[in-house]
Amino acid sequence: MFDDDVASKALGIELLEASGGRAAARMTITDQMVNGHGIAHGGYLFLLADTAFACACNSHGPVTVASGAEVSFVASARLGDELIAEAQERTRYGRNGIYDVTVRRGEAVIAEFRGRSRTIERTKN
Repeated sequence: MFDDDVASKALGIELLEASGGRAAARMTITDQMVNGHGIAHGGYLFLLADTAFACACNSHGPVTVASGAEVSFVASARLGDELIAEAQERTRYGRNGIYDVTVRRGEAVIAEFRGRSRTIERTKN
């Protein structure tokens, strides 16, 4: 799935791992990602977490999409920060799943994300 993810790749997101309901992705905050307060725009933090979430829930094979997600911003990220998002499956039931993603700069937590997934019947192209 990540091989065809133009949006994530355009932002320089790198997939570090994805298997067994887990995934990790890395992104560096660039000039284009900083808002008027001089900190990373929350949408980019969400996108990084969402990418890790998508890779984790698709690591089982069937096409799986987000049915919802929420994020809590814990600390600010700044220009040049390297962030890593680590996704972990919490549970799968039927065609649904719940995944938690922590976004970190080193040991510092930047954001916590919870995503809800739904497996759909469409198969990969």
